[in-house]
Parts: sequence; C-alpha cells; structure tokens
Amino acid sequence: MKTGWLLGGVAVLLVLVAGGWLALRGGGATASGPVTLFQWQDYMDAPFLKDYEAATGEKPAITIFADEDEAFAKMRAGFKPDVMGPCYYEFPRWKDAGLLRPIPVGRLKNWNKISPTLRNLPGIAAGPGQVWFVPHYWGNTSLTIRTDLAPEYAKSQSWEILFDPKYKGRVSVLDGVDDVVPFIAKMIGVDAYNMSEADWRKVQAKLKDLVPQLRFVSSDDTALAQGLASGELVAAMSWRTTFAALRRENRPVAYLEPPGGMFTYVCGLVMHAGTGNADKALALIDSALSDAASVYTVEHIGDEPANTAAMKQVPDSVFEMLQIPRDLETFLKHGTFQRRLKDKDKLIAAWTEIKSGIQ
Repeated sequence: MKTGWLLGGVAVLLVLVAGGWLALRGGGATASGPVTLFQWQDYMDAPFLKDYEAATGEKPAITIFADEDEAFAKMRAGFKPDVMGPCYYEFPRWKDAGLLRPIPVGRLKNWNKISPTLRNLPGIAAGPGQVWFVPHYWGNTSLTIRTDLAPEYAKSQSWEILFDPKYKGRVSVLDGVDDVVPFIAKMIGVDAYNMSEADWRKVQAKLKDLVPQLRFVSSDDTALAQGLASGELVAAMSWRTTFAALRRENRPVAYLEPPGGMFTYVCGLVMHAGTGNADKALALIDSALSDAASVYTVEHIGDEPANTAAMKQVPDSVFEMLQIPRDLETFLKHGTFQRRLKDKDKLIAAWTEIKSGIQ
C-alpha cells in the first residue's frame, strides 16, 4: 500500500508549500515557521489540516510522496520534514535509520479514540507513554472482481482467479512487494513474514507462473478502477479504496474475502528526529486524527480511520457500500496485518526481474 500517483505513466513527486512555491530540497520547521507534512496524496486534503490551521493560524507545508521507497531515499539524502505518513510495515526501516523521534501520546487529545487493537500493534511502543508510530487509517488488500464477468468467483471468494486460464490477460496485481509477495505466498500456504529460502523459492516460482496471466501491474487506484469499469480487467488485486470508487459508480463488483481472511494494512503518522517544532508537529498529527477527518476518510477515500470512535457518526449505508461490519474491533482481528518483510531489497530485486517478463 498505498495510493500511487501517476502522471503520463511516470510516478512524480509533487511538492506543495504553503506560499505556493516549489521546494525540492530542505524542509523541516523552525520554531516560528510552519511544519512540513510528507504524506500520500489523499491525506493532505483540507479535513486533515483543519484543526492544525485553527490552532496555529497557518497552513502546513506539504510534500507528497508517490511511494515509501522514494520517501525514504529523499530523507536519507537530507530532506527533513516534520511529520510523515508511512505504513506499519515501513516505519521500522525509518526508525532503524535514525529518522524518527518518539511521540508522547499524552499530548494527543485524540489518542484514546484510536482502536485498542491499533494502539497496541507490536513494535510501535517507544517507552512509557510514547510511540514511534501513531495509527492514522487502515484498509484491506484483496481482489476486486467484476461479478457479472466472473460470477463463479464472486460465489467462491477464491483468489485463484489470478491463475485461471479462462481469464488470462484480464487480471492485474499491485506493484509493491509489500502487497504482492505476502498475497501470493498466502495462496500457497507460505508465511511471507517468516520465509525460509525454500519457501522463497516456492513463492518466486508462483510469481513466475503469475506473470503470463497479467494484463498489467499497477498500484494506481485510477488505472485499476478504469480497467475494471471498462471490462479490460475481470479481477485486480487492489485496496478497498478501488472497490469503494467502483461501488460509488454502481459498478457490478465484489471485494473478495477468502477463507483465512484478507490482508490489512495500517498507515500512520511519525515525527522526524530533526523536527524544529515538536509542538506544531504534534498539533498536525492530532489534527489528522480528528473526528471530522476520520469521517472524511471513510466517506470520501474509502479507507477506515484509526479513530474508530468517530465511526459512530457514519451511517449504515457507508458500511454497506464498503462491505465492512460496524464491529470494527472484531473485523480488525480477522485476517493478516501487513508488516515488515525480511530482506526486502532482495525481494524487490527478484520481483522487478520477474515482472519484466510481462508482455
């Protein structure tokens, strides 16, 4: 995860700063200046910034990243934002690189509104009353399928449609190894987070079997939704946001939940070790967790907010549209949380070579 942003087929970095000028170097707040938010495209919208702006009387500077590898490289090269938005499987790499500082949860008025399951994710604690990672929102990774074009899979809820010869050239998978490797590993009974070399060879073999089936590989929500809407794709590995977009258009789609459950990603907010204004950085984190921002997340983006207390304000129709239950705590405990992959660079290199065979 998460939402890739493509322009002309090329991932680009858009830098938006409060005064409207572009900055490709530097960053980080001084005690008197605005803080810099380094975030996915969807999560720099006005509802996430509203409380910060009300509290400080200023707009934060915003830099959008297209993927977390790009973000990590930019920070390692010297860019120092104040607040960043990695996912749970990624933040340990940033912590190990010395890029993060602990966040005192007692300073966040919305901390206790976060789901207990998410507040207690393994590895986020940074000592008494502190965390490295504040859960912001979550969602799922599964298959979105056209129910009119593949009704048998809507009934079976099976991911095997990816390998069905009948649908060769009409299926797609996400590009990132954090998504595709655990997904395919689970299909063959391998735990991607604890793979032996023998396990990895099995997963690579399955990935090689997958490639001839694929129409394309993409982590762009728009491309996936358009492919499914047109019928170019019958099934696509996607996040629930893709499914939500198609449901809003009343397309005949389903989001599969196979035996054993789907994957759950959690994305959050972290504070840069070099922030020049921790107070404003904390205000920005708290602002993103507000009730209004949380309702916006589920109603307009299609992810689910970590602030599950705010979900009481959301009508049943939204839950029905997303195909999620109101009992979110039970739902969160079903399935598999996406987390850090071992030897990720090795996996990236192997998947890059394998997918190069797509015609």
